[in-house]
Amino acid sequence: MLKDITLGQYFPIDSPMHRLDPRTKLILLVLHIVAIFLANNAITCGLVTALTLLVMLLSRVPLATYLRGLKPILFVIVFTAVLNIFLTAGTKIELFGYQTPMTWEGLVLAGKMALRLVLLIFASAALTYTTSPIALTDGIEKLLSPFAKLGLPTFELAMMMSIAIRFIPTLIEETDKIMKAQKARGADFESGSLIRRVKALAPMLIPLFISAFRRADDLAVAMESRCYQGGNRRTRLNEIHFAGIDLGATCIFLLFFAVTVALRFLL
Repeated sequence: MLKDITLGQYFPIDSPMHRLDPRTKLILLVLHIVAIFLANNAITCGLVTALTLLVMLLSRVPLATYLRGLKPILFVIVFTAVLNIFLTAGTKIELFGYQTPMTWEGLVLAGKMALRLVLLIFASAALTYTTSPIALTDGIEKLLSPFAKLGLPTFELAMMMSIAIRFIPTLIEETDKIMKAQKARGADFESGSLIRRVKALAPMLIPLFISAFRRADDLAVAMESRCYQGGNRRTRLNEIHFAGIDLGATCIFLLFFAVTVALRFLL
């Protein structure tokens, strides 16, 4: 299950999504999320789904990788859908002449919520799959640069966010190693009730936190030993620039977004 968490991984391949400026991808991701939550009927849901599939296709990342990233939250999706089906007031669903506690309104709401969660995961994963941690840091820093005049430590915030995303796969790998080591010593994480399995995970948290703090300290020492300095004095090997592909992607996305918003309020 832990190996199925793919958020934070980067695939260094050549694709139209990889060639986009990280600032363009960050801004379009925010608009994409807004469009996903605005979609409330079959047409708008179909539009945002088509746009998400187009982004996934242009990223050239295998579809199996996206689907594997859904496994860790599959329980959340199913649980949310079940709650909506049974707890939403409305017209009861009849099966074989018997009235069930499920409602048609709940069934529709459950489908919308499940679709939104899936599209959110796919859209967020497309950003990390196609953007290196360094480019992501530069993009966040550039977008936050206007706030530097207000005294906001924009570079530090960008670095913290990018490092957090970058070390998600590392922490997952470390967690998997600790679980295997404890299983070899007789720990049982798979049998018993849900509460028992959660309690079995508690002894794993201490070595995981110790490993995370040790890794963070090693990273800080490595950066200081190389005289790393951020902010205005930092130079970059590859400067990020807007190009024609960014303009084309923005125009196409804004068209999708405008149509989605218009249909949201017209239908």
